Amino acid sequence: MSENLFDEFGPVSSKLWKQQIQFELKGADYNEALVWESPEGIKVKPFYHIDEAKDGLVVNTQASEFVICQDIFVHDVDKSAARAVSTLKRGAEAIRFTISTEGTDVEKLLAGIDAATPVYFHLEFISIDFVKQLDAIAKKTGAQFYVQLDPVGYLAREGNWYNGSDNLDALNTISIACTNLSFLSVDATLYQNAGANIVQQIAYTLAHTNEYFNRIATLHQPIVLQVAVGTNYFFEIAKLRAIKLLFSIIAKEYGHEHDCHILALPTRRNKTLYDYNVNMLRTTTECMSAILGGANAVINLPYDALYHKSNEFGDRIARNQLLVLKHESYFDKVNNPADGSYYIEELTQQLADKALALFKDIEANGGFLAQLKENTIQRKIQESANKEQELFDSGREVLLGTNKYPNKADRMSHDLELFPFVKVNPRRTIVSPIIPKRLAEKMEQERLENEEKPL
Repeated sequence: MSENLFDEFGPVSSKLWKQQIQFELKGADYNEALVWESPEGIKVKPFYHIDEAKDGLVVNTQASEFVICQDIFVHDVDKSAARAVSTLKRGAEAIRFTISTEGTDVEKLLAGIDAATPVYFHLEFISIDFVKQLDAIAKKTGAQFYVQLDPVGYLAREGNWYNGSDNLDALNTISIACTNLSFLSVDATLYQNAGANIVQQIAYTLAHTNEYFNRIATLHQPIVLQVAVGTNYFFEIAKLRAIKLLFSIIAKEYGHEHDCHILALPTRRNKTLYDYNVNMLRTTTECMSAILGGANAVINLPYDALYHKSNEFGDRIARNQLLVLKHESYFDKVNNPADGSYYIEELTQQLADKALALFKDIEANGGFLAQLKENTIQRKIQESANKEQELFDSGREVLLGTNKYPNKADRMSHDLELFPFVKVNPRRTIVSPIIPKRLAEKMEQERLENEEKPL
């Protein structure tokens, strides 16, 4: 049917919409009743219209099909290799190995994994020889390897460099010797999990990345940005889009021709020990935001990751959440589904503008490392974290099953295989480490103590 059925309806301007809303409010103030302000200082309106868009909504954040990635900690090489093969047969499309020792037999670890399967290596050490070994395998097999080396991120998290000394020269050596794999990563999950607001997360990710652009002469491969995603659904979609937009602007200044490669994970900050099944609902919306925001790969967080060691059931449920999104919800069928949403486009632009201003301020004051050493980054994150904690403690920020509608009959002390709270490890550090902390920790600790008291 070629007939246009809506010709009789003329266009309605944003002014007319607002007049109708004000009429329906019956005298109530429009801004007080319907406009709310986010922690980032963004005023969210009840509706968005094309005639109010900046520059005609020119944001372009081309997305690609995401891959489902499985996280595997390598303790026993044979078992980890077998688990990787089994996981790939059951729906995973990429593997991330966390490796703690340089002596790991990589060839045995990769046995049975097809060269077309993307493999991420999260190394808990820095070794030029180890990366050279991976580069040789990639050259020989044509494998797609992403080695997640991030000395600046390690410094921010631990307070010290790998091995106690500046490791950035080692990255220059690797950049020259290893041209068949991506060897550089930026761990932006730290900022979200420690309580930074979204503008801070974007700006710190870019400033963190800019340290590498300034110090590494040649980058032949994409940089992996590891990003944590929260439950503020539309804002998180816009966050990833803003990161991609600003990264491309900054990379262009250095002649870096690759787009960033986003590896997204659900945040731990809002996850709870009690009523833990709600974590599955949280991670589902977070994975959706990651996909719609344009993540290249997504690793889901098992619902029981706070208190259980890695286990088959938790991993399978987490993987199946992504499989449902991909194959039953058809998230792999539409490219850039957020394009044309005036709300998301406006959020993207505002977050990008605010983050760029903060990024420029960081650079004008010496850069990310300088501000890390001056404790400025840590202090700003703590200020944001404290504000969010106050909202949670007062009940204005809700975590269902914890500070709203808790199940008083829940008992968890008998089920803890892992310590789910911040671990205090006093040590001498170069800079104050940025400490990730969940919102519910204090409340959960009080509940655990009450469990142990006799009735």
